[in-house]
Amino acid sequence: MNELLKMLLIICPLVFTAGFVDAVAGGGGLISLPAYMLAGLPTHQAAGCNKFSASLGTTVAAVNYIKSGKVKFRIAIVAAIGAIIGSSMGTNLALLISDKLLKGMMVVIIPVVAIFLVTQKHLGKEDKGEQGEERSLLVQSIISSIIGLVIGCYDGLIGPGTGTFLMIAFSLILRIDLVTSSGCAKVANLASNLTSVIIYTLGGKVIFMLAIPAAICSMLGGYLGSRFAIKGGSQKVRYVMFVVIGLLFVKTAFEFIQ
Repeated sequence: MNELLKMLLIICPLVFTAGFVDAVAGGGGLISLPAYMLAGLPTHQAAGCNKFSASLGTTVAAVNYIKSGKVKFRIAIVAAIGAIIGSSMGTNLALLISDKLLKGMMVVIIPVVAIFLVTQKHLGKEDKGEQGEERSLLVQSIISSIIGLVIGCYDGLIGPGTGTFLMIAFSLILRIDLVTSSGCAKVANLASNLTSVIIYTLGGKVIFMLAIPAAICSMLGGYLGSRFAIKGGSQKVRYVMFVVIGLLFVKTAFEFIQ
């Protein structure tokens, strides 16, 4: 019991922080997964517990976004279907491409994305999605599914920052404000996360004595983070998004160098 308490003292504060960050701009896994590993869990059990707690945190955040009218369901659901398919494709591709090459690609891509976002100061500040309503529902659905497919493939290949990249794509391509983009990303990402939770649980990789208390912290973080994003608007989301991209770059560069 003493050992369990020590592990929870490491995991819970970090998972709460991860839930908050993820609810605002995605990328919470950059904080929560290392937290479980820092507490001494083997990789697969850390991943299983992380998916369990993160999924519940994402669920709370998604409900908040939905209640506030910050989710476009057609976009989110179609993207979710694409993401599930893309994720399985990416996982298979990962078996064919060396990890070193993937990390090297990301070290180049992430700074390019960051520079682009810095120059696009008005990106996601207002919702221009309604201007695209003359597009047929079929065209909008195709675009959403392609976004889900491509970023789902990235999720299967590499993983971290999937929610952030979904949010950026929704805002950039579909011209949705960042808050609504974040809401759509939560719903889209939740589908693939829940699939992973089922697999990890059936495989016995979720330690519920750790995962349940951590999930409560993740849910609290998700609630507060989504409220922060909804009240703070796109500018606040933008700030947190840059922090996530910075963390992702540091993590990827460190792994590439090693």
